[in-house]
Amino acid sequence: MRKVTVSANEAGQRIDNFLLKRLPGVPKSHVYRLLRSGQVRVGGGRAKPERKLEEGEEVRIPPVRVAERGTPVRAPDAVLNRLREAIVYEDPHYLAISKPAGLASHGGTGIAYGVIEAARGWDKYEFLELAHRLDRDTSGVLLLAKSRPALLRAQRAFRDGLANKRYFALLLGRLQGGARDVDAALVKSRLEGGERFIEVDEEDGKPSHSRFVPQAHYRDATLCEVHIFSGRTHQIRVHALALGHPVAGDRKYGLRDEQKPLRDLGLRRMFLHSHFLELPAEGEFRKLTLSAPMTGELRDFLDELGPGK
Repeated sequence: MRKVTVSANEAGQRIDNFLLKRLPGVPKSHVYRLLRSGQVRVGGGRAKPERKLEEGEEVRIPPVRVAERGTPVRAPDAVLNRLREAIVYEDPHYLAISKPAGLASHGGTGIAYGVIEAARGWDKYEFLELAHRLDRDTSGVLLLAKSRPALLRAQRAFRDGLANKRYFALLLGRLQGGARDVDAALVKSRLEGGERFIEVDEEDGKPSHSRFVPQAHYRDATLCEVHIFSGRTHQIRVHALALGHPVAGDRKYGLRDEQKPLRDLGLRRMFLHSHFLELPAEGEFRKLTLSAPMTGELRDFLDELGPGK
């Protein structure tokens, strides 16, 4: 039997998530079986999976065969240095990076490392977690939390729709008129081969709301500032498709033939950039306002594209 004391940075975490981190390689089903059978004890008593831990509590974990951790993959020095140069804000609670396009927020299947693994590779922070995520091909403001209270504060703001999130997106075609709202529920599905795909589904989907505000018209394209009031996977990309104006450079949701003229002009990535993020004040935390200018490659492409008629 192993006894673990809950640290300050683990306080507020659900017991199931606590165990999944403490028992790497153990299947989720087995972790939940341990909880249901009462083999895991918190303060001497049983604990349901949703039970939130408090600092100083003692968690008793039964003997479990844990898979050996592989040697962590360290991001190349060039990536570590590039991310250091991309820091746009830091205080005792948060670290904000203007994430480059092409770098994932976190590692996963087929991805050796992402921003979070690279930042941890600096060996500078005792605690560091992603407060949210950006698609691999999206650039811009990415927020990391340096303590669990800071992480929970950010997660509450995102969950409750209190965060002000704005992106720049170049949409194919001319978006007529002023601001356009898309209030369309989204659901995850999988194509043959396991690829994840998001679709509009008002019956089974989760509520999702975006506002597209045209900023400038270019040749066969419209630059929009997009406000998102929910944070669903691929939300802007699918809502743009629902408008009939997919995001420029989007290989998943954009038609290949429509994208070709932009590729021929030099667009090598999806034109989606998170340029502004604001969290309201809460308790000990002051209002947090972050911004990241549009990248040089995107500005250069707009110059190459030229104004629309």
